[in-house]
Amino acid sequence: MGIESKLTSKCQTTIPAEVREFLKIGAGDRIGYEFVEGKVVLVPKNRSALDLAGALYVPGRKPVSIEEMNEAIADAAAEKYERSRARR
Repeated sequence: MGIESKLTSKCQTTIPAEVREFLKIGAGDRIGYEFVEGKVVLVPKNRSALDLAGALYVPGRKPVSIEEMNEAIADAAAEKYERSRARR
């Protein structure tokens, strides 16, 4: 495994220096957490959206059009709605 840190009894952790340097974050900066393909990704909130261009690039994966993205979002929303109705 790569870089690690440990949770305290209050479920807090220190982000290792190598990660802070890579993300260009420091004391007082905000970070977000995103779930991407079964993993949690740290997203610095002190950067512009343009700084994140290519962050989700996966070699070999074909590009997806806006229309395909919208269709996938609509399908996922419909599926979630149907699952919620089935639980009633």
